Amino acid sequence: MTQFAPPFSYGVQFSMGSAKPEAAPDPRILFQHCPLCEGANFHVHRTADCSGHPLFHPAISPTMTWMWCDGCAHVFTDGYFSPQTQSLVFSKANKHQEPGWDMEEQRTISAFIVDRVAQYVPDGVWLDVGFGNGSLLFTAQEWGFTPVGVDLRQSCVEALAKFGVEAHCVDVTEWDQAGRFSVVSLADVLEHMPYPKRALAAMKRLMRPDGVLFLSMPSFDCALWRKFDAEDGCPYWSELEHFHNFSRSRLDALLQEMGFKVLRFGVSMRYRAGMEIIARSVV
Repeated sequence: MTQFAPPFSYGVQFSMGSAKPEAAPDPRILFQHCPLCEGANFHVHRTADCSGHPLFHPAISPTMTWMWCDGCAHVFTDGYFSPQTQSLVFSKANKHQEPGWDMEEQRTISAFIVDRVAQYVPDGVWLDVGFGNGSLLFTAQEWGFTPVGVDLRQSCVEALAKFGVEAHCVDVTEWDQAGRFSVVSLADVLEHMPYPKRALAAMKRLMRPDGVLFLSMPSFDCALWRKFDAEDGCPYWSELEHFHNFSRSRLDALLQEMGFKVLRFGVSMRYRAGMEIIARSVV
C-alpha cells in the first residue's frame, strides 16, 4: 500500500548563486522556556541540515537545532518561525499537502482511521486541522460525518472548498466555534504547532463535551526511530516544518494534563515511525 509522501530523502539541492537572499532578520523566535513544562533548563540535543527540504528558502537557516528539556525530556527546536518566515514557508505546499492528491490510495489509509474513530463517536461534525490533501475529511464524509477543514495555506483552503467541503484559513487557537465538533483531528499537525498546550486547549474548547480527539505524529522513542538514528538516516531531524518530536510517554502525560483520556494507541500508516492516539475530552 502506498503511504503518504514521506518527509525524507528529498534529494533536492539548492544553489543561491550570486543572488542575494531576502532579508529575514528573525527567521526563528527562540524559545525561552520548554514549550511543554515551561522549564528553563534545556540543552542542545543535536543539529540537522534542512537545506534539502522542498520548502526551504535561503532566508531560513539551513541548520535546525534540537533541544532536550532537562525537566520533562521533551525534544523541540530552539525556536519557531517568525511571521515573515512562516509566510515564506507557507507560500507553497508539497504535492502531498494539496487537496485531492493521490485520492484513491489515501482514501484507503484514511478509512482505517475513520473506522477506529467512529467506534467512539458515530456521527457529527468532524474538524480536521491542517487538512493537507483532504483525504481524512473526504473519507469521514462517507461515514456520515459533516466535514470541516482548517489550514493556514490559503491555496489549500480554496482547493478544498472546490470539493464542496467547508474550509477556513484561520488560526484555530483563535477561532470562535466553541462546542461545535464531535471529532477534531490533528493528523501529523501537533508537532508543527509552536505551543502544543495552547493548541490542545483550543481543541478542547472547540469540541463537544463528549468529543473525540485524533492525533498522529512521529514516535520519537520507538525502535524504528532508534534504527534510523543508528544508521544516521532519521528523516525527522531535518523536517523543516516540525518544532517537536514527541515520545509516547510525553504525549500521554501532556494529554492527561490538558484534560484528555487516551482511549486507544496504534501505529500510524500515514508516515514511517508514526503513532496515533484517540482520546476523549474529560472534565
